[in-house]
Amino acid sequence: MYVIGTAGHVDHGKSTLVKALTGIDPDRWEEEKRRQMTIDLGFAWVTLPSGQTISLVDVPGHERFIKNMLAGVGGIDAALLIIAADESVMPQTLEHLAILDLLGIEHGLVVLTKTDLVDADWLALVHDDLDQVLTDTTFAQLCRVAVSARTGDGLAELLAALDQLVATLPARSQQQGIPRLPIDRSFPIDGFGTVVTGTLLGGPLHTGQEVLVGPGDHKARIRGLQVHQSRQEQVDPGSRVAVNLSGIRHHQIERGHLLTLPGAITPTRLIDVSLRVIPRIERPVTHNMALDLFVGAAEVRCRAALLDADVLEPGQTGWVQLRLEQPLMVIAGERFIVRQPSPSLTLGGGQIIDPQPRRHRRFRDDVIASLEIRQRGTPAELLLQALNTNSPCTWADLCTAAVLDTQLAAAGLAELRQQQSVLLLAQPSSDMQADTVLVTAERWHALQQALVPIVQRYHQRFPLRRGMPREELRQRLKLFPRIANAVFIEAATQQLLALNETSVWLVDHTPTPNPHQRQQLDDLLAALAQKPYAPPPPELDAELLAWALDQGLLIRVSPDVCFLPATYEELLQWVIATINEHGSVQLGQFRDRFGSSRKYALALLEHLDACNITRRSGEGRVLAKC
Repeated sequence: MYVIGTAGHVDHGKSTLVKALTGIDPDRWEEEKRRQMTIDLGFAWVTLPSGQTISLVDVPGHERFIKNMLAGVGGIDAALLIIAADESVMPQTLEHLAILDLLGIEHGLVVLTKTDLVDADWLALVHDDLDQVLTDTTFAQLCRVAVSARTGDGLAELLAALDQLVATLPARSQQQGIPRLPIDRSFPIDGFGTVVTGTLLGGPLHTGQEVLVGPGDHKARIRGLQVHQSRQEQVDPGSRVAVNLSGIRHHQIERGHLLTLPGAITPTRLIDVSLRVIPRIERPVTHNMALDLFVGAAEVRCRAALLDADVLEPGQTGWVQLRLEQPLMVIAGERFIVRQPSPSLTLGGGQIIDPQPRRHRRFRDDVIASLEIRQRGTPAELLLQALNTNSPCTWADLCTAAVLDTQLAAAGLAELRQQQSVLLLAQPSSDMQADTVLVTAERWHALQQALVPIVQRYHQRFPLRRGMPREELRQRLKLFPRIANAVFIEAATQQLLALNETSVWLVDHTPTPNPHQRQQLDDLLAALAQKPYAPPPPELDAELLAWALDQGLLIRVSPDVCFLPATYEELLQWVIATINEHGSVQLGQFRDRFGSSRKYALALLEHLDACNITRRSGEGRVLAKC
């Protein structure tokens, strides 16, 4: 489904045309009807002659409500540039046209309204004006349609032109990417709760899905979805959608907030952008200038740090770091507009290049080169740059960071693997999965150089331990759990490390007591052999005792009672045999049989209870499985 937006000067008939096409009045507010002027966004839909349904977003034309206009055009696929034939091109016509140009809206129609008020000669003059105004814009070669919403003349031709327009629009990817819904409305409905609306971008949403509304941390769940007042179980990108949310109140949500998946997009206060200043204005953009930033449905005050110039004159393009007063949730590739706060004036716009940059110093060649690769690089260059910043990372995260679909990314990855610039960690095949972990060759070498000495130092500190806890090594290397797991498995595959479910160790590491510790242990084992059923407490340091237990030289049944393995096995078999013969075993039987004290009998039996071999029954023990 495609979304078409209106654009044009106030009172040029945008809302009237939408109502004539759809039968839906997009002016929702009483004040709009009283003043006969659109103040906020309006929404409608129409089924074209081909049977395809499109959404229409009606935006205000008055200069005082340009902020509302910007909230509506962020997610559109094409635009209807509407010019009243009796007035021709007016100031907001030019401003809206510049905004569409900056947002990269390349598809649309030029619609001349109110043609019933002019004659053919006047209409020809309007076309001459448009020829001059549209030169060097994306709308220069677009189809023009003349209509009268009052008489109905030209409406059929306009619907046919919309059908032809939709047929030329690029197909939307239905499943790839992160679902993003820039919220343009939030309101409550009795019996249902909070409802938000917007144009869905990136990926699908479905009922029951857990979502996050940011830049705060408001988690919610989707109770229901509607498109054009029709209930849906799943909604694909490109749809105008109403989302019924549970777990969040409508007053917690504002226009400009973003609905997405938890953890998918990190809020930011710094954005690297390519900024183009509108050619037809007289105001340049200067370093550290205060601007209002519009992206998606959001508006945020910011400062412009010019990275490669002291000033950007009208018509110029430059690299800028926008430093925001409030956090935003955005992704690379999104389009934006900047305006002068006072007096209010649209200055320019462009594309977000890096939504999570560091704070840059100005006039740095390496910073400029990095931004140029991000903007114009080949898929291989984009992947490598993203991986240099985020290495190691998963395939899904890498595609998102590089702003590439999986097909282009796969081609770039094949080139990098051929160059041996990138490795797949713990991956037995070349089939890429979303959670496949990748790392640059340089970063993998650095990880190898780091992890072996870390584990080596751990062995030196704790020579009797089998290995270093995996979680401790993960934290030392500052890796996410999924990434760390792949790194450890790959290191084991390359025989740098050995590992089990809990620990890692060097392949040549064998825990061995020193001579003093060996003598201590031998003395304890001899004492246990002399008094097998009333053993002395294991007075060994904690490391040596843990090693002896790990090696199976001792079996510990309580903090101060250990038995030799042969003694423990003898006692265990006696307990089982006694229960089988007499139905249970008593503490006194143990004491009498082995000449031991209650302390050792109780320690053993409670240990067997904990191991689920026995269980208490009255004054004695029975087998747990009986």
